[in-house]
Amino acid sequence: MTSPLWRIATLGVALAATTALAAPAFADMHSGMAFNRIATFPVLANLPAERDAEGETVAEIIAASEDGMTLIYTDSEQEALGFIDITSPASPIASGFVELPGEPTSVAVSGDIALVAVNESEDYVNVAGDLIAVDIASQEIVATCALGGQPDSIATGEGFVAVAIENERDEDLNDGVIPQLPAGNLTLVDLDGGVPVCDSLRAVDLTGLADVAPSDPEPEFVAIHDDQIVVTLQENNHLAVVDRTTGDVTAHFSAGNVDLTMIDTEEEGVIRPVETVQGLVREPDAVKWLDETHFVTANEGDYEGGSRGFSIFSTSGGVVYDSGNTLEHLAIRLGHYPEERSGNKGAEPEGIEVAMFGDHPMIFVGLERSGLVAVYDASDPAAPEFRQALPTGVGPEGLVAIPQRDLFVVANETDLIEDNGARASVMIYRLEDGGPAYPTIQSADDMGAPIAFAALSGLAAHPDEATTLFAVSDSFLTEAAIYRVDASAMPATITDRMVISQDGSPVENLDLEGVAVAADGGFWLASEGHPDRDRPNQIIKTDAMGNVEEMIALPEELIGGWARFGLEGVTVDGDMVWVAQQRSWGDDDTGQVKLMGYDTASGAWSAVSYPLDTPERGWVGLSEITALGDGRFMIVERDNQIGGNAAVKRLYVVDLSGVTPGMSAMDAPLVEKVLVRDLLADLEEANGYVLDKIEGFTIAADGTPYIITDNDGVDDHSGETQFIRLNQLSF
Repeated sequence: MTSPLWRIATLGVALAATTALAAPAFADMHSGMAFNRIATFPVLANLPAERDAEGETVAEIIAASEDGMTLIYTDSEQEALGFIDITSPASPIASGFVELPGEPTSVAVSGDIALVAVNESEDYVNVAGDLIAVDIASQEIVATCALGGQPDSIATGEGFVAVAIENERDEDLNDGVIPQLPAGNLTLVDLDGGVPVCDSLRAVDLTGLADVAPSDPEPEFVAIHDDQIVVTLQENNHLAVVDRTTGDVTAHFSAGNVDLTMIDTEEEGVIRPVETVQGLVREPDAVKWLDETHFVTANEGDYEGGSRGFSIFSTSGGVVYDSGNTLEHLAIRLGHYPEERSGNKGAEPEGIEVAMFGDHPMIFVGLERSGLVAVYDASDPAAPEFRQALPTGVGPEGLVAIPQRDLFVVANETDLIEDNGARASVMIYRLEDGGPAYPTIQSADDMGAPIAFAALSGLAAHPDEATTLFAVSDSFLTEAAIYRVDASAMPATITDRMVISQDGSPVENLDLEGVAVAADGGFWLASEGHPDRDRPNQIIKTDAMGNVEEMIALPEELIGGWARFGLEGVTVDGDMVWVAQQRSWGDDDTGQVKLMGYDTASGAWSAVSYPLDTPERGWVGLSEITALGDGRFMIVERDNQIGGNAAVKRLYVVDLSGVTPGMSAMDAPLVEKVLVRDLLADLEEANGYVLDKIEGFTIAADGTPYIITDNDGVDDHSGETQFIRLNQLSF
């Protein structure tokens, strides 16, 4: 008899077709090509020996030399300018570190000179800053011009540089509401061979333009097209166009507002894009010219919010295009939506880059809180066409295209060293033959919005359908769920979401870390306990739609000295349901954890002890258990390290066919393990930083093995999920 679970297959097919329309593959730019990440450079590699490698670093704004062989980025934490040699872009090399007298806020290039805006303000009233010229070849400072205020963005034109003097507000004063003087301005400086002529400084007055705090313009970002300059006044929700030759404001207008539907504005632990919000002010941050009559803005927002998208304006002030909710939906579709930012600015578009690749003007939009860059073909400014999404590090801030070398570069600002997280980095992408390598998994639409997912933490295979898998989400989302995955193509597609329910209501306080298909077509789930949250370690039996039939806690004999880091993974072997314990408890010998089995026929529990690898750093534990048949099991063992510190990401096999499990931790026999595969190389193929959490493993009905990583719900994480189809394993 066919189980209800398998009868929902047709739903998955229909939804997958919807996804193909909503998230198109990269189309012809250069025919059959896509941007793919080829390298990641941790900026700590540029630190001089006398600086603490454990100190915080930043890669914020980034520029490229005119020959495209050198990247130059600002590091505000280190008060320095960094240089990266990308002669071989897939193998970037640390190539310089220039100390500055204050915090660099922006960098641009003119000829052989890097021009850096440096903030040296004492406070929000006594503002000061310099425009500093650095010779790119010698990395020597060749000129310094006092700007008379706190600079933010700079841009170079033919024979001049434009500086947005923001004189930013104090967010702790009057709840951050402006006006807060001194007022900012746009400062223009002539260049001689790329070097600023200090006595040519002239300020363009921007007061009296905006309806919001007209006495206190706060220029945020500046861009140049020939002799036209556009500047965003973010807090004022205003835009101004300035003629470089006369210094006159030739046009200015409000950035306006938008009405958005089907977005998530509630931070309740559920990604639920169902709200409608009217009148969201754009408050644009970055701006770039698209052509001589159009420019594009990233509408990050500031103290009044932000419209969660990007817009294309004409120089006369007309809104030619607005992305509406599409960036929010993109982030949800790819598992990159930052639920903990729902009440603020959502995915938070902040950076913009525009460049010609072939005959196509391309727009790159950086989503600061989602770890994504969305790529569009803007051949028609009124209808830019989405092409692909690029995974970034944490906090993508600076974007620069190098079209003459088919390269695109992202500076990732956030450094999570204190949280054992990803370090600030520069990621390099190349336009190359073939399709996009990312995403590896995405979701289909349901009721007009993508199926929401994040923090995938377990994986299981359909027993008969070779391309159908199941995943679960951990405790980051308060509604625990089972996801149906169509793995017939890459990216794989989540086609259904089944909330774990009991008596018609979602079950609360679960932390699902494993899923297995039960013999009757339902599921076995493993929920990890947490002693401080009154959450037990337990296994849960559901029907095919996720309705709870039974909840079974571990017996007292197996939970002596129970601590955090409990059940991770569940699998079925005949009448036995087996679970893996992530890290040692008080009743375990040092360096050992338990594999625990539940006999569904008798209700009895038993256990064996498993020997963990010795960590090089941090800790090592288990993430998954998968039955292979004949009493053998595949185990995922990993450390908690990221990037260059990652060492243990491994698949092991244990054979329990000749082992008699004990009834308590005291008499659980120690088993032997055999290494099957070191997964570091598989994780490194993405050319990002090595992700720490391989949380799911399964072998499909056709023998294809898969692994998946957990993105922590984009909480201090880039949001990147790697769903990897491995080649055949020998075990």
